Amino acid sequence: MPKERCDRLELLQGTLDMLILRTLRFGPAHGHQISKHIHRTTDDVLQVEHGSLYPALHRLERKGWITAKWEPAGKDLKREFKYYRLTTAGKKQLVAEESKWKQLTRAIARVNVALAATAIPAWRASRLDPIVMLRHE
Repeated sequence: MPKERCDRLELLQGTLDMLILRTLRFGPAHGHQISKHIHRTTDDVLQVEHGSLYPALHRLERKGWITAKWEPAGKDLKREFKYYRLTTAGKKQLVAEESKWKQLTRAIARVNVALAATAIPAWRASRLDPIVMLRHE
């Protein structure tokens, strides 16, 4: 039985697209491989559900950032998987997305430093709307 996590991290809008593009920089992959790569490389913090992954893959394909092709599944030539590949436009988009992400994380870091410096009372800080919500056990 799989281990259930009580923590749940909600991604910012557009973050999944960047994670998919970043994963495909390593080469072609089918959906399950993409999901597993994101899960593994984030130390099991991010788990991309199929209900989020496949609509994102289709959206990226419509935008021309990735292409998809049905191919035999390794040794089992009777099965096929849809393999996704990063396009030249997708590589350019990834650079742009990573730049935006760095800008966002620097801005969040500045807010965190400012909060610590001004020592906002705990009761006021808890009323601020978090951008990323994290539930603990």
